Amino acid sequence: MNGDEYLVPLTTTVDERDRKATVAVLPVGSFEQHGPYLPLATDTVIACTIAREIAAAYPVQLLPPVTISCSHEHSAWPGTVSISARTLYSVVRDIADSLRLSGVEKLVLVNGHGGNYVLANVVQEARGSMALFPGSRDWEAARVAAGIETSSYSDMHAGELETSILLHTHPNVVKSGYDTSDRLAEDRRHLLTVGMAPYTESGVVGRPSLASARKGEALLARLVESFGEHLAVLGA
Repeated sequence: MNGDEYLVPLTTTVDERDRKATVAVLPVGSFEQHGPYLPLATDTVIACTIAREIAAAYPVQLLPPVTISCSHEHSAWPGTVSISARTLYSVVRDIADSLRLSGVEKLVLVNGHGGNYVLANVVQEARGSMALFPGSRDWEAARVAAGIETSSYSDMHAGELETSILLHTHPNVVKSGYDTSDRLAEDRRHLLTVGMAPYTESGVVGRPSLASARKGEALLARLVESFGEHLAVLGA
Protein backbone atom coordinates (compact mmCIF):
# COMPACT_ATOMS: atom_id res chain seq x y z
CA MET A 1 0.00 0.00 0.00
CA ASN A 2 1.29 3.41 -0.96
CA GLY A 3 -0.04 6.96 -0.95
CA ASP A 4 -3.05 8.15 1.02
CA GLU A 5 -5.59 5.50 0.04
CA TYR A 6 -4.94 3.39 3.12
CA LEU A 7 -6.33 6.20 5.29
CA VAL A 8 -9.44 7.27 3.39
CA PRO A 9 -11.64 4.86 1.38
CA LEU A 10 -12.27 6.10 -2.15
CA THR A 11 -15.50 4.23 -2.89
CA THR A 12 -18.51 6.02 -4.35
CA THR A 13 -22.12 5.98 -3.23
CA VAL A 14 -22.85 3.64 -6.13
CA ASP A 15 -20.15 1.25 -4.93
CA GLU A 16 -21.75 1.10 -1.49
CA ARG A 17 -25.26 0.78 -2.93
CA ASP A 18 -24.17 -2.24 -4.96
CA ARG A 19 -22.24 -3.77 -2.05
CA LYS A 20 -25.34 -3.76 0.18
CA ALA A 21 -23.19 -4.14 3.28
CA THR A 22 -24.94 -4.68 6.60
CA VAL A 23 -21.72 -4.24 8.59
CA ALA A 24 -19.41 -1.23 8.61
CA VAL A 25 -15.82 -1.17 9.83
CA LEU A 26 -14.54 1.94 11.65
CA PRO A 27 -10.79 2.26 12.25
CA VAL A 28 -10.02 4.10 15.49
CA GLY A 29 -6.45 5.26 15.88
CA SER A 30 -4.68 8.00 17.83
CA PHE A 31 -2.21 10.84 17.39
CA GLU A 32 0.48 10.19 19.97
CA GLN A 33 4.20 9.75 20.33
CA HIS A 34 5.66 6.41 19.22
CA GLY A 35 9.29 7.01 20.05
CA PRO A 36 11.78 8.62 17.69
CA TYR A 37 11.29 6.21 14.76
CA LEU A 38 7.51 5.72 14.31
CA PRO A 39 5.05 8.48 13.35
CA LEU A 40 2.51 10.09 15.65
CA ALA A 41 -0.19 8.55 13.45
CA THR A 42 1.08 4.99 14.00
CA ASP A 43 -2.09 3.68 15.67
CA THR A 44 -4.26 5.23 12.97
CA VAL A 45 -2.17 3.76 10.17
CA ILE A 46 -2.26 0.32 11.81
CA ALA A 47 -6.02 0.47 12.43
CA CYS A 48 -6.61 1.56 8.84
CA THR A 49 -4.32 -1.17 7.54
CA ILE A 50 -6.16 -3.87 9.47
CA ALA A 51 -9.54 -2.47 8.41
CA ARG A 52 -8.50 -2.31 4.77
CA GLU A 53 -7.35 -5.93 4.83
CA ILE A 54 -10.67 -6.91 6.39
CA ALA A 55 -12.63 -4.99 3.75
CA ALA A 56 -10.70 -6.80 1.02
CA ALA A 57 -11.69 -10.17 2.48
CA TYR A 58 -15.26 -9.60 3.71
CA PRO A 59 -18.34 -7.73 2.36
CA VAL A 60 -18.19 -4.78 4.78
CA GLN A 61 -18.33 -1.02 4.34
CA LEU A 62 -14.98 0.57 5.10
CA LEU A 63 -15.18 3.92 6.89
CA PRO A 64 -12.56 6.66 7.24
CA PRO A 65 -10.69 6.64 10.56
CA VAL A 66 -11.10 8.43 13.82
CA THR A 67 -7.59 9.86 13.99
CA ILE A 68 -7.46 11.45 17.46
CA SER A 69 -8.55 9.59 20.58
CA CYS A 70 -7.64 9.08 24.26
CA SER A 71 -3.84 9.44 24.48
CA HIS A 72 -3.58 11.35 27.74
CA GLU A 73 -0.88 9.04 29.11
CA HIS A 74 1.44 10.31 26.35
CA SER A 75 0.89 14.02 26.95
CA ALA A 76 4.48 14.56 28.15
CA TRP A 77 5.76 14.20 24.57
CA PRO A 78 5.46 16.90 21.89
CA GLY A 79 2.93 16.23 19.14
CA THR A 80 0.51 14.13 21.15
CA VAL A 81 -3.12 15.27 20.90
CA SER A 82 -6.12 13.80 22.75
CA ILE A 83 -9.86 14.08 23.03
CA SER A 84 -11.86 13.07 26.09
CA ALA A 85 -13.36 9.62 26.56
CA ARG A 86 -16.83 11.16 26.51
CA THR A 87 -16.12 12.79 23.14
CA LEU A 88 -14.87 9.54 21.63
CA TYR A 89 -17.92 7.77 23.04
CA SER A 90 -20.22 10.33 21.44
CA VAL A 91 -18.46 10.24 18.08
CA VAL A 92 -18.75 6.45 17.84
CA ARG A 93 -22.40 6.45 18.90
CA ASP A 94 -23.22 9.20 16.39
CA ILE A 95 -21.53 7.25 13.59
CA ALA A 96 -23.49 4.11 14.49
CA ASP A 97 -26.76 6.08 14.51
CA SER A 98 -25.97 7.61 11.12
CA LEU A 99 -25.15 4.22 9.59
CA ARG A 100 -28.49 2.83 10.66
CA LEU A 101 -30.25 5.54 8.62
CA SER A 102 -28.68 4.06 5.49
CA GLY A 103 -29.46 0.48 6.43
CA VAL A 104 -26.15 -0.56 7.97
CA GLU A 105 -27.18 -2.00 11.33
CA LYS A 106 -23.87 -3.37 12.62
CA LEU A 107 -20.56 -1.63 13.34
CA VAL A 108 -17.13 -3.07 14.10
CA LEU A 109 -14.60 -0.80 15.80
CA VAL A 110 -11.08 -1.67 14.66
CA ASN A 111 -9.10 -0.19 17.52
CA GLY A 112 -5.42 0.59 17.10
CA HIS A 113 -4.80 2.25 20.48
CA GLY A 114 -4.84 0.34 23.76
CA GLY A 115 -5.75 3.45 25.75
CA ASN A 116 -9.21 3.71 24.20
CA TYR A 117 -10.81 1.86 27.10
CA VAL A 118 -14.15 3.58 26.57
CA LEU A 119 -14.72 1.68 23.32
CA ALA A 120 -15.34 -1.49 25.30
CA ASN A 121 -18.20 0.24 27.11
CA VAL A 122 -19.68 1.54 23.85
CA VAL A 123 -19.74 -2.00 22.47
CA GLN A 124 -21.08 -3.40 25.73
CA GLU A 125 -23.99 -0.97 25.70
CA ALA A 126 -24.79 -1.66 22.03
CA ARG A 127 -25.99 -5.15 22.99
CA GLY A 128 -25.12 -7.11 19.88
CA SER A 129 -24.99 -4.38 17.23
CA MET A 130 -21.29 -3.57 17.68
CA ALA A 131 -18.04 -5.48 18.05
CA LEU A 132 -14.55 -4.45 19.11
CA PHE A 133 -11.68 -5.87 17.05
CA PRO A 134 -9.01 -7.10 17.52
CA GLY A 135 -9.72 -8.49 20.97
CA SER A 136 -7.00 -9.74 23.29
CA ARG A 137 -7.37 -13.31 22.02
CA ASP A 138 -7.19 -12.15 18.41
CA TRP A 139 -3.95 -10.33 19.13
CA GLU A 140 -2.52 -13.27 21.05
CA ALA A 141 -3.30 -15.72 18.25
CA ALA A 142 -1.73 -13.33 15.76
CA ARG A 143 1.39 -12.98 17.93
CA VAL A 144 1.80 -16.73 18.06
CA ALA A 145 1.24 -17.14 14.32
CA ALA A 146 3.81 -14.43 13.56
CA GLY A 147 6.43 -15.65 16.02
CA ILE A 148 6.41 -12.44 18.05
CA GLU A 149 8.95 -13.00 20.82
CA THR A 150 7.99 -10.23 23.26
CA SER A 151 4.97 -10.81 25.50
CA SER A 152 1.90 -8.65 25.02
CA TYR A 153 2.52 -6.98 28.39
CA SER A 154 6.17 -6.17 27.69
CA ASP A 155 5.51 -5.13 24.09
CA MET A 156 3.33 -2.20 25.08
CA HIS A 157 4.27 0.70 22.83
CA ALA A 158 6.27 1.15 19.61
CA GLY A 159 7.65 -2.34 20.10
CA GLU A 160 8.02 -5.53 18.13
CA LEU A 161 4.39 -5.84 17.00
CA GLU A 162 3.68 -2.29 15.87
CA THR A 163 7.04 -1.91 14.17
CA SER A 164 6.60 -5.24 12.38
CA ILE A 165 3.23 -4.24 10.92
CA LEU A 166 4.62 -0.96 9.61
CA LEU A 167 7.77 -2.62 8.24
CA HIS A 168 5.51 -4.89 6.20
CA THR A 169 2.89 -2.41 5.04
CA HIS A 170 4.48 1.07 5.17
CA PRO A 171 8.26 0.71 5.57
CA ASN A 172 8.74 4.27 4.31
CA VAL A 173 7.32 5.67 7.59
CA VAL A 174 9.73 3.71 9.83
CA LYS A 175 12.79 5.81 10.57
CA SER A 176 16.20 4.47 11.51
CA GLY A 177 16.93 3.66 15.12
CA TYR A 178 14.22 1.12 15.92
CA ASP A 179 16.82 -1.64 16.10
CA THR A 180 18.62 0.10 18.99
CA SER A 181 15.62 1.43 20.94
CA ASP A 182 14.59 -1.51 23.12
CA ARG A 183 13.19 -0.49 26.49
CA LEU A 184 11.37 -2.73 28.98
CA ALA A 185 9.35 -1.36 31.90
CA GLU A 186 7.75 -4.34 33.57
CA ASP A 187 6.43 -2.52 36.64
CA ARG A 188 3.93 0.04 35.36
CA ARG A 189 1.39 -0.23 38.15
CA HIS A 190 0.69 3.52 38.33
CA LEU A 191 0.51 4.17 34.58
CA LEU A 192 -3.04 5.47 34.57
CA THR A 193 -2.22 7.92 37.36
CA VAL A 194 1.16 9.24 36.27
CA GLY A 195 1.26 8.50 32.54
CA MET A 196 4.09 7.00 30.51
CA ALA A 197 6.88 9.47 31.26
CA PRO A 198 8.07 7.91 34.56
CA TYR A 199 8.57 4.57 32.82
CA THR A 200 10.35 5.50 29.60
CA GLU A 201 12.41 8.47 28.51
CA SER A 202 12.13 7.69 24.80
CA GLY A 203 8.42 6.82 24.85
CA VAL A 204 9.16 3.23 23.84
CA VAL A 205 8.14 0.20 25.89
CA GLY A 206 9.01 -2.99 24.06
CA ARG A 207 11.65 -4.59 21.87
CA PRO A 208 11.40 -3.10 18.38
CA SER A 209 14.80 -4.57 17.51
CA LEU A 210 13.02 -7.92 17.04
CA ALA A 211 10.57 -6.53 14.47
CA SER A 212 10.47 -7.71 10.87
CA ALA A 213 8.28 -7.33 7.80
CA ARG A 214 7.75 -11.10 7.75
CA LYS A 215 6.23 -10.96 11.24
CA GLY A 216 4.01 -8.06 10.21
CA GLU A 217 2.68 -9.99 7.23
CA ALA A 218 1.85 -13.02 9.37
CA LEU A 219 0.19 -10.84 12.01
CA LEU A 220 -2.17 -9.26 9.50
CA ALA A 221 -3.03 -12.57 7.86
CA ARG A 222 -4.00 -14.11 11.20
CA LEU A 223 -6.08 -11.07 12.19
CA VAL A 224 -8.03 -11.19 8.94
CA GLU A 225 -8.75 -14.85 9.59
CA SER A 226 -9.92 -14.09 13.14
CA PHE A 227 -12.34 -11.43 11.95
CA GLY A 228 -14.71 -14.02 10.50
CA GLU A 229 -15.69 -15.15 13.97
CA HIS A 230 -16.71 -11.62 14.93
CA LEU A 231 -18.90 -11.33 11.85
CA ALA A 232 -20.57 -14.61 12.76
CA VAL A 233 -21.29 -13.38 16.29
CA LEU A 234 -22.89 -10.25 14.82
CA GLY A 235 -25.08 -12.47 12.69
CA ALA A 236 -23.63 -11.12 9.44
